[in-house]
Amino acid sequence: MTDSPDLFQTARIKELATLIEKYQKSYYNGESEITDAEFDALWDELRQLDPEHPVLHRIGADSGNFAKVAHRIPMGSQEKAADPEEFAAWAEKHIYPEYLVEYKLDGASIELQYDKGIFSRAVTRGNGTVGDDITANVKKMQGIRHRLEQAGKLVPVTGGIRGEVIMPREIHRKLYADKANCRNAANGLMKRKDGSGSEHLQIICYDAWFDGYSFDDEEKKLRWLDSCGFTTVPLKICTSVQEVTAYRAEVMELRPALPYDIDGLVVKERRVDIADASRARPDRQIAYKFSLEEAVSVVRNVEWSVSGATYTPVAVFDPVELAGTTVKRASLVNPNTIRTLGVCIGSHVVVTKRGEIIPKIEAVVPRKNESSVTPVPFPGNCINCGTPLQDDGTRLYCPNRGCPQRILHRLEKWIDVLDIRDFGTTLIHSLFDTGRVRSIYDLYTLTEDDLTAYFLNEESIQKEKKSLGAAKVLKSLRSRTRISLPVFIAGFDIEGIGETLMEKLTSSGFDTFDKLLAASEADIAEVSGFGEITAATLLNGLQENKAEMQLLISSKTIHIQEPDNGILSGKSFCFTGELSVKRSEAEKMVKDKGGSVKSSVGKGLSYLVTNDTSSGSAKNKKASELGIPVIDEAAFFRLLEQKTQ
Repeated sequence: MTDSPDLFQTARIKELATLIEKYQKSYYNGESEITDAEFDALWDELRQLDPEHPVLHRIGADSGNFAKVAHRIPMGSQEKAADPEEFAAWAEKHIYPEYLVEYKLDGASIELQYDKGIFSRAVTRGNGTVGDDITANVKKMQGIRHRLEQAGKLVPVTGGIRGEVIMPREIHRKLYADKANCRNAANGLMKRKDGSGSEHLQIICYDAWFDGYSFDDEEKKLRWLDSCGFTTVPLKICTSVQEVTAYRAEVMELRPALPYDIDGLVVKERRVDIADASRARPDRQIAYKFSLEEAVSVVRNVEWSVSGATYTPVAVFDPVELAGTTVKRASLVNPNTIRTLGVCIGSHVVVTKRGEIIPKIEAVVPRKNESSVTPVPFPGNCINCGTPLQDDGTRLYCPNRGCPQRILHRLEKWIDVLDIRDFGTTLIHSLFDTGRVRSIYDLYTLTEDDLTAYFLNEESIQKEKKSLGAAKVLKSLRSRTRISLPVFIAGFDIEGIGETLMEKLTSSGFDTFDKLLAASEADIAEVSGFGEITAATLLNGLQENKAEMQLLISSKTIHIQEPDNGILSGKSFCFTGELSVKRSEAEKMVKDKGGSVKSSVGKGLSYLVTNDTSSGSAKNKKASELGIPVIDEAAFFRLLEQKTQ
């Protein structure tokens, strides 16, 4: 019996809260133990599991080495978007005529307090309400203004200015290379009791708040700070979500050359919303962060990977570090992707590796000078049969049904989908090259004598030696003649039509071969996961392979099993991690009893099966979030046993 998912979730929430409080303390006292990206990952996980947890609504605290002073200007912490999808989700709820975008400085927040235009003290962020008085140190920093003056005249206002204490990269490189990064170095120096080293720090400002002197426009506020002689953050005004994301890509490319560190952008509306800004976590602005899983690179070439009839474009770009690995290739999926993104040879592109899995090109960075880029060359003819390739947008392929490579790939797919053991790739290629097998039906006409020649040499055959390998392959082939309709269709290598997609179709009522042949494109397009393009692809594939499919069925070479209303009917399983049996075997156990198998965790999944039920993996987290039971392998087998009794 395993613990319930609720217990694991409660334990994980407690662990996350403890870690966040620990790392916040080290951050606010000058020596971060982990990177921003690692901290954000912990924060985001806790927010998913328990959005109302108190830790998420508090700000860290400073040390007890300085006098405490109350803030005059709100010093809350911003909501975060880690990628374009999260930002788009926030923007759907915050539709502004203009989005004001500023650099998010990677330093330490500071409040500069002024009384009637004269600098009085400097206060760290602290807990958001009260911070440390480090006035003596700040007076030594670059960028401080001891008087608020415009055109040489004092501006006698009382209130606060918010900025960031940063260490320029050049200073870090020359004097403080022993520190992990500029932010750590800045945090340490600004909190020194003797103030030594503070002269190497700089203050960059972005907000102001004064008694009886209000700003109603964020841009005007920055311009006011400029006019008083403060160094301010760069400002970009965008008119759409897409423009903000495109600008983010531009800044990602510029980022390595900036004189100081930034870790994202801050996106605001033009109107100054005092009530929202006063909250601990303002809602109407957001930190649109960069990630260790994103980088900008330059496309140097596009290669075309051939699989069966399909030619898939693969971008080759300058190597970049993503999630701890070096990446230099990413699939461009199909011709439409190249056209939609506007990818060219020489394009600067945003490369991502979401979830540390498959690299992907997300966008092309706009460039003022595009003279150095050239269009991606498309292959014109099939490299195997010379037939002109057909470009359907979603696919570039050889339309020749008799193309040798296309036939060979279908044979390989059939063996793989049916999981016919011992029938290796080398044997398939040999049978194909000699002309003995040129169709799926031909596989089932093989005899032990036919196969013996591929296992034994002539001398052994003449001595009437029997081939154990030939007998084993033939036995394996003949053991897989009773199969489900999804397996049967998936085995014919129709582009994009796999077993999981076919299971959706059969569960929607298209559960016999005759029903599939009689279905219209509109009928199939209505089924979840299909749509018009996939429906058309399936029907075209059925027509192309109809004769051989019917021959396999009518000759009783293959028997299509009737829909199974077994003991696991209506239940779905997803497997993750290592099991004591092969995953394919576990999946077969489920299917043999009428259940279905999913490749990912989503709504409607009955069980997630893993031998590490308490891990923080993406699948485990998603299952907890959706309330899906997470069971181990032993519980899975007990479930099967209980069901069969």
